[in-house]
Amino acid sequence: METKNNTTSSRESEMRSKTKRKTDWTPPSSLDAPPAPQGLVQRWIRAETMGFMDSANVSKALREGWEFVRAEQIVKEIGPHDYPTIQEGKHKGIIGVGGHLLARIPEEVMESRKDYFETKTREQIQAVDNDLMKEQRPEMPINIERQSRVTFGGGSKK
Repeated sequence: METKNNTTSSRESEMRSKTKRKTDWTPPSSLDAPPAPQGLVQRWIRAETMGFMDSANVSKALREGWEFVRAEQIVKEIGPHDYPTIQEGKHKGIIGVGGHLLARIPEEVMESRKDYFETKTREQIQAVDNDLMKEQRPEMPINIERQSRVTFGGGSKK
């Protein structure tokens, strides 16, 4: 009995290689950040724009409760990393890139902030609606309907 040398590839492996999908290339993100620890939210804060320090934006973020993330913190949390770190100046040792600094805030504060701005928006919409209703006349009633519709074609079909 003669054994065949099984050096040829099977039909299945040939088909699999043909059906393998091409991997799409995507440019790297310049604002990659380490994962946020449980209970915290991270965001990039603008500290510089067009070569000028934006100290008003930085101080506003700090007053809101944001805290900058230091490279040493990340080493303690996830170990050695290659995230960009500010090497000199006022923000030395903070993770930052392109005039942005990485900052953290507790999730509860973010939820409270979100609720505050939702309430503020709702109050502004109500104020605009009230002003609009003051201008209403019986011969030209104003209907405030917060719904949009998309229609295609000409007219209604019966």
